[in-house]
Amino acid sequence: MRHATGELLSIDVRERQVVREQIDDILASFIGGRGVCTKLASDRIPQDVDPLGPENRLYFATGPMQQSTMSFTGRTNATGVSPLTNGLLSSNAGGFVSRNLVDTGYAAIELVGASEEPVIVHVTDEEVTFEPVAELAGATVPAVTTHVEKTRGLDETHIIAIGPAGENEVRFASIMTTESRAFGRGGLGAVMGSKNVKAITVEGDSAPELELDFPAAAGEIHREAATSDSIMKRQGTASVTELANETDGLPTRYFSETSFESAEQINGDAVESKKYKKGTCSSCAFACKLPTKDDVRGVETEGPEFETIMAFGSNTATDDIVDVMQSNELCDIYGLDTISCGDTIAAYLASEDEFGNTELIHELIEKIARREGVGDLLAEGVDRCHEALGVENWSVKGMEFPGHEGRRLHGQALSYAVANRGADHMYATFYAWEYPLVDSTEAFDPEGITPEKARAVIRQENTRALEDCGVICRFSRGMMTDDRFEALFDAEFETLLSVGDRIVTLERAFNNNRGFDRSVDTLPYADEIEGLAEGIDAYYEARGWTTDGLVQDEAADAAPADD
Repeated sequence: MRHATGELLSIDVRERQVVREQIDDILASFIGGRGVCTKLASDRIPQDVDPLGPENRLYFATGPMQQSTMSFTGRTNATGVSPLTNGLLSSNAGGFVSRNLVDTGYAAIELVGASEEPVIVHVTDEEVTFEPVAELAGATVPAVTTHVEKTRGLDETHIIAIGPAGENEVRFASIMTTESRAFGRGGLGAVMGSKNVKAITVEGDSAPELELDFPAAAGEIHREAATSDSIMKRQGTASVTELANETDGLPTRYFSETSFESAEQINGDAVESKKYKKGTCSSCAFACKLPTKDDVRGVETEGPEFETIMAFGSNTATDDIVDVMQSNELCDIYGLDTISCGDTIAAYLASEDEFGNTELIHELIEKIARREGVGDLLAEGVDRCHEALGVENWSVKGMEFPGHEGRRLHGQALSYAVANRGADHMYATFYAWEYPLVDSTEAFDPEGITPEKARAVIRQENTRALEDCGVICRFSRGMMTDDRFEALFDAEFETLLSVGDRIVTLERAFNNNRGFDRSVDTLPYADEIEGLAEGIDAYYEARGWTTDGLVQDEAADAAPADD
C-alpha cells in the first residue's frame, strides 16, 4: 500500500529529550494519519491513564496524500485519550499546517510527559528546541500567533496552538491551527494544556526526500474539485441548515424541539451574505471555507458551518447570524469546540430560562475558557454538569450532539450510539445517506434500522477511517470512488477497508479496557428509535464483537492487512 514515510519524533517535554524512531512497519500497515496514531497510542499509552495526567500521550500525523498536491488533502490528524469521553479519540483539522509538518521529514510527532512551565516546542528537520513562555500564560490563540511571528518569523500556517481553554483543561478545548481551523471534538486541547505545551511550530525543507509518486487519479480529483459547482463552495455545510429544518431535524432550544422558526435568518444564504472572499485549505481547489464579516458590528470570522449554526443558533434560540458568527469567533480565539461549547451553554440557558440571550452566551464562552464562575461547571461538559443544571443529558459517551438529528435519521442515530467517539457526526457521516446528500440509488430510508443499515454504517465507519489515514477531507465525497481509492493507495478497496476496520477495532479494544461496553452504546432518546437494540446487535455481529460490545481477543490481536 502507498503510505506516509518518515520517522516518529518522540518529544519528552518534561525531560526536554527527543527520540527519533523508525516506524516503517506501522506505516506500511496503517498508511498514516489516524491509523498510525491509533496504533502508536494503543501500544504506548497505559490503558488506565488519566486523560489529563502526564502519562497520556498526544500524537500528530499526516498521511501519504499530504505529499501530493491533490485537493482535499490539507488536513492533519491528532490522537490521544479524551478528557471528554475518557476513550481513545482522533480528530483532524484543515488549514495549511499539514504540508509544513511534512516538510519536517517526520511521519508523526508524539508528545510525552508534562512540562513544568509553559513552553512552545519548535520542530524543524534539523532540531527540536524548547522555548519557555511564561508570559503567554492565559494568552489567546491570536496572541500566540503574534508571538511566534515576532520571535520566529513564522506565520499561522506553521503553528499548532491552544488558547486559555486548553490551559485550563476545559474538557472540550480544541487545538487550533491557522488560527481558525480546529482539532475540535473530544478535548485534545486540554490534553495539550495538561502538558503545559502552549504551541508547536513546524518548518523544514525535507519534503522532497519523502516524495511519493501519485497516479493520474490525483490530478483528476484536483480538476473536478476546481470545476465543481457544489453549493458547498459557496456556503460550506451551512447549506444543510434549511434541509435539516424542513425535515423536522434541526435541534432547537436544547434539543427540546426539532425545528427553528427563525432558521431562515441563520441558514446558508445568511452565511453567504456575510462571506467576503474565498477561503481554502492547502492545495485545495474546492475552496469551501467561509471568511465572513459584518462591518456594522465589526465581527470577522471564518464560518459558521452547520454544526455551529445548530449549537449557537437554533439550540440557543439565537436568530441573528452575526451573533452566531461572534460565538464562532470567540470559540476560535479561546480554543473551544463550537459544538460542545454551544450545546453546554444551551443546557445552561434551558436551566435558567434564558434562551436567546446573546449577551449572556458570549459572556459564558469566555467564562468557560477561563473557568470563571459558572464557567467552571460548564467547562466539564453536559455529561458532567447536567444534573447540577437539572436538565437532560444530551451526550453519548460524554460527547455532546451535533446537528444531524438522530430522531429523524435513524441510521445516524445508530452511528451515534455505537461510535467509539460517541455522538459525533463525522465518524460515519451516515446522515448523508439518509437526507440524502448522495445519489438516490445509494440512499437509505431514514426511518428504521435494519441489519443492512447496520452493515452500511460499518462500511462508512471503515471508509471514514481510511480517509483519516490519507488524510482526505469528507468533502471529497462523490469524487473519491472505490477505484480512485485503489489507485491512490495502491491496494484493493476491500483491503483498504480492512485497515479501517482494524482502526475501529483497536479503538474499541482500548476503550473496552477502560470500561466501555454495551451499556455506553445508547442514546437519550433510545426508546424512540424502533429497532435500535436489534441494530446494535447486528452491528456487533458484523464487527465480530460480543453481544456486550467487547472486542474478542482474536480480533484485537489479528494482524492488520498489508498489500
